[in-house]
Amino acid sequence: MDRDPRIDAYIAGAAPFVQPILERLRAIVHEAVPGIEETLKWGMPSWVHAGGIVCMMAAFKQHVSFGFWQHALVMGEGVERDGMGSFGKLRTAGDLPPKRELVALVRKAARLNEQGVKATGPRKQAAPKPAPEVQPALAAALRRNKAAAAAFKAFTPGKQRDYCEWIAEAKREDTRERRVAQAVEWIAQGKPRNWKYM
Repeated sequence: MDRDPRIDAYIAGAAPFVQPILERLRAIVHEAVPGIEETLKWGMPSWVHAGGIVCMMAAFKQHVSFGFWQHALVMGEGVERDGMGSFGKLRTAGDLPPKRELVALVRKAARLNEQGVKATGPRKQAAPKPAPEVQPALAAALRRNKAAAAAFKAFTPGKQRDYCEWIAEAKREDTRERRVAQAVEWIAQGKPRNWKYM
């Protein structure tokens, strides 16, 4: 079975004006690569072939988006993405490239998967977050409790940040004081801020 009923439901649930665009894209993908596997990934209709995602589409309130997983390799290095799609915001079937061109691009994307080609290039690295700013009240409380101070120092920066942000978010002084006392108790026990949910 090459048609996923979840995608039928996705298309049926989309705005009426985008349904013909979604149906056309779906038909073109199946024509380009007979037997391609349909699925939902991240809630969006997606097509998988030779162990990798080939392309995806999504319906929005005002437009449709269609894009290739390996956009740069399929479309060419110089072709920028517009949002998550490879063709910008598609508002009518006329916004799609000609069928012959789209079929060729889908086939190219499928061949890349068959050949085991992976996208290359540097991945965007997230900038490291600065060290958490320890509230003066928490710093003073930690100085008075050696066990808590040692445990806090051993925490990862993310776990330290969880406590610091929780205390900093307190709007009233009495709330801040309660949070500091609770934090020191938990920290001394080696518990991260959200230990109850672990």
